[in-house]
Amino acid sequence: MPLKVFNLRCAQEHAFEGWFASGEAFESQRSRRLIVCPICNSSDIAKLPSAPYIGTGASAQSTAVAVKQPTAMPTPAQLQAMFIKMAREIAANTEDVGERFAEEARRIHYNEAPERGIRGVASKDEAQALEEEGINVMPLPFGHLLKDPLQ
Repeated sequence: MPLKVFNLRCAQEHAFEGWFASGEAFESQRSRRLIVCPICNSSDIAKLPSAPYIGTGASAQSTAVAVKQPTAMPTPAQLQAMFIKMAREIAANTEDVGERFAEEARRIHYNEAPERGIRGVASKDEAQALEEEGINVMPLPFGHLLKDPLQ
C-alpha cells in the first residue's frame, strides 16, 4: 500500500516527516493527539505545504525523485534537547558498570556474562585494547549527563 509523506511541524517550530496511509489517516491521528514531535513530544502538530510524494516502497530508480523542502539546522536549544533525549534513552537502556567497563565488555564479548547494553568509564588505552580485540566501544561526549538527573 502506498504511503503519503507529509512535512509536519509542531507548535515549537520543530520540523519532521510523517508517513500515513492517507490524508484522512493523518487527520484522524492528529485529532486523537497520536502524532508527537520527536524532539519535544508536543502533540500540537500542523501539516506544512509540500510537493506531493507517495512512498510506494519501490526502488529509487523506478520512482521520481521527491522534492524535499530544505531542512533548517537545529537551534542550540534544539540540539541540547536532542542530546538530553539521547542521554535519557542511553541511561534507560544500559547498565552503568562504572570503572569495570573494560572488564565487563570483555565478559560480554566472550559470552561469560549476559549480553546487554553497558556504559561506564575506560581509559583511552583500555578502549583501544578493546577495539583491537574486536570489541566495539563508543565514547560518549555527554557522559556526564548520565550521572546527574536530566532536566
